[in-house]
Amino acid sequence: MTRPRGQNTPLWRRARTISGLILFVYVATHLLNHAVGILSIELLQESGTWFKRVWHSPPATAALYGGFAIHLIVALFAIYRRDSLRDMRRAEIAQLALGLTIPVFLINHTVGTRVLDEFFGADPSYLYVQLTVWKFVPHYALNQTVLLLAAWIHGCIGLHLWLRYKPEYRRLLPLWLVLAVIVPTLSLAGHVASGMEVIRLAEDRAWLANTVASFELPRGADLKQALFVVDAAEYGYYGLVVMAFAARSVRLFLLKRSEPDVTLTYHTGQKVGHRAGASILETSQLAGIPHASVCGGRGRCSTCRVRIGAGLRSLPPPSELEARVLHRVGAPDNVRLACQTYPETDIEVTPLLPPTQASVEDTGARPDYLAGQERDIVVLFADIRGFTKLTEQRLPYDTVFILNRYFSEMGHAIEAAGGRIDKFIGDGIMALFGIDRGIETGARNAIAAARGMGENLKRLNESLAPDLSEPLRIGIGIHGGPAIVGELGYRATRGLTAVGDTVNTASRLEALTKEHGVQLILSEAVIAAAGMEMENGESVEISARGREERVHVRLIENAAELPDPHRAD
Repeated sequence: MTRPRGQNTPLWRRARTISGLILFVYVATHLLNHAVGILSIELLQESGTWFKRVWHSPPATAALYGGFAIHLIVALFAIYRRDSLRDMRRAEIAQLALGLTIPVFLINHTVGTRVLDEFFGADPSYLYVQLTVWKFVPHYALNQTVLLLAAWIHGCIGLHLWLRYKPEYRRLLPLWLVLAVIVPTLSLAGHVASGMEVIRLAEDRAWLANTVASFELPRGADLKQALFVVDAAEYGYYGLVVMAFAARSVRLFLLKRSEPDVTLTYHTGQKVGHRAGASILETSQLAGIPHASVCGGRGRCSTCRVRIGAGLRSLPPPSELEARVLHRVGAPDNVRLACQTYPETDIEVTPLLPPTQASVEDTGARPDYLAGQERDIVVLFADIRGFTKLTEQRLPYDTVFILNRYFSEMGHAIEAAGGRIDKFIGDGIMALFGIDRGIETGARNAIAAARGMGENLKRLNESLAPDLSEPLRIGIGIHGGPAIVGELGYRATRGLTAVGDTVNTASRLEALTKEHGVQLILSEAVIAAAGMEMENGESVEISARGREERVHVRLIENAAELPDPHRAD
């Protein structure tokens, strides 16, 4: 059984976006118009006249009704098309629930205003609406409030899901959040203020009678016809929603009974039957295999990307949308978006991002080495000497205070020199240099960092002198060479790090500073990579535990006395 691909076509997505934007502009201007009610019902009436001139014009009417129809059709088809509702994110669930709720409250409001105006010759002004919801049918005030908030929140969620991958939008996110709160707040304030004013005016029976008569509301057969329109619209809408869910159930039932067309083999060795017309992402979700997808399979985010093994050449080429996203993240030729790839033969796939950790930040360009690469880098380890003895007689608060001051000073020196702090381990620090810019730059930056750490330690000891029985002493080990670089870890602890012999050697050099009574042990490999001629310290060969070959190093008593590696740049 072949699945429909409709919602993944560029035309379908464009129709959904444009129709949503039209409806959002209408809702936003409608709510802002409500806010005028804070001043007076008269000004609200006047602004409503201008609002009506714009949105009741033939072009705007066609755009509004057409946009609503398209948006509703797209939403119902998305329900029919979705294989699993369990994999929906909370924002998507909220958006869908609000979207299905809006017509329930909108039908009465639309028939009671626009339909009466265009088909029955009534004058449904703001005065008429406020009298209806605050005087004649008070529970409609709650309905109007729910409709107002549901429409606005639904639109804001849609805009956020659409724009969240754009750096410009994320940069101004606090501003958009403020606007998202202010607009409905002012609208509700205007709605309530004008409603209270109308209730006060309605205490004058003569005014009330004359005002109601001016509305020219339908009576008798016309009224029955208007009420019939309300009932027909409500039952028609309920029928469409039920049909969408029922059709989806039938489609999934038939899908499960049909034989799979091809087989997807995952990196874990798991094999899953795949049916023609489905994307890799849909097959994963239907089989219950966790798969990252921040945008929900719309081809916007790139977090569902997979590396294709066997079967790569049999895949259809990427669409314009997929190619654009893959180019943005710098993906190689064997990487595809799972939500946009429709296999027709057996293939092997490896998801590249963990499903529980993928985020919007993963949608931009990401360095290749994050997935794992061997690179020539420089690694620095530092540790406080005798820290256990130093803290034995101290309160926990004092220990934490001293450590945080130390980490702050050392961290600043490392980052100022262009290093990347890998982790803090107890009272130790691990930092990486040259991942992005090469080992030559990394070597110079690491030496500059050690120099800065020595200088900062001196200032820190002067600052903490009244609180310390003896100055803080540190040991630093620096070594360079090939290491495996990539993102490692689990959930919140996942991050960029390095492993390998170079890392182990740097750690051993740091440990040997205590034995040799120096502040820094710097490997000659790093000095050579930096292109420096260094006279500081004694040049020796030492044995590092766990390593057969001896390491040629420089023993530096005071790192602050190192020459500036950038002075010749």
